[in-house]
Amino acid sequence: MTAEAAGLQEEHSHVFLGAGHASNERKAWAVIALCSAMMVLEIGGGIAFGSLALVADGLHMSTHAIAMLIAAWAYTFARKHARDTRFSFGTGKLGDLAGFTSAVVLALMALLIGYEAVRRFLAPVHIEFREAIPLAFLGLLVNIVSAWLLSGGEAHGHSPAHAGQAGGQRLDCEEPQERVAHGAHRDHNLRAAFIHVAADAAVSVLAILGLTAARFLGWMWMDPMMGIVGGGVIVLWAYALVRDTSCILLDMTPDTALAARMRRRLEQDGDRVADLHLWRLGPGHFGAIVSIVPREARDVHFYRSALRGFSCLSHLTIEVVSPKRGAGAS
Repeated sequence: MTAEAAGLQEEHSHVFLGAGHASNERKAWAVIALCSAMMVLEIGGGIAFGSLALVADGLHMSTHAIAMLIAAWAYTFARKHARDTRFSFGTGKLGDLAGFTSAVVLALMALLIGYEAVRRFLAPVHIEFREAIPLAFLGLLVNIVSAWLLSGGEAHGHSPAHAGQAGGQRLDCEEPQERVAHGAHRDHNLRAAFIHVAADAAVSVLAILGLTAARFLGWMWMDPMMGIVGGGVIVLWAYALVRDTSCILLDMTPDTALAARMRRRLEQDGDRVADLHLWRLGPGHFGAIVSIVPREARDVHFYRSALRGFSCLSHLTIEVVSPKRGAGAS
């Protein structure tokens, strides 16, 4: 058997963090500071003025801060351990793990909101509108500011041309960004934090609508109904986040069309791709392992050159197997 592995012949970085990692880390800690300040203010004010509603909203804000803490800790840990050799392919996927965890927390929040809404349908409670409505507006304001702090990187992903700044072995950029699967460069940790804030804002808007209808129209059922609607919206968002992050954590092929293009590029001279694995290492970073049976004698550098246009390949291992002697592992 003749086998060579590209990527074993030279030293290269295993830092596969997203291009906006440092900026997103600062945003997450800023939101934690804002939520913690509001939590202390509301709980302290509630105790001082004897308002149970203020204390309750302050405790709710503490859960908001904990959710943000998951995102911020993931950014900090991934950065500090990015070059830790114990992580075979770096810490780029830690943000996806944090996003998955946040999605589970969101789903649990939705179930709790739904349970409370059903309970209030069956046993309506007295509502202090004079305190509840201003609190809902205050919560909405905090979430709008939090969303503003978190905005700027989640929705649009990262350009392949700039992703190499975050580390990892990069190839020349020739493939247009639109040909890479949607979300391939997305930071799911920041996305999870943003969804958590958006979910909280949506609940605040629905609470304002429900409380206003209950106070001025006498529709007391509107308050729990808005809770059920809000819980349903959060479940949908949580499901989408769980689906996307679990695919990455299970190393599913992130872009089947990209894998097919790689295969066609390698086989265009009559060679045969015996095996091809493609997975995501972090935002904007893909890893690939390819085993090739050549039509004629060629080394790994020929195939590495053929894949040079795929800029998202940050870690590439190529095995060339002699067709006469059979395939084997290297």
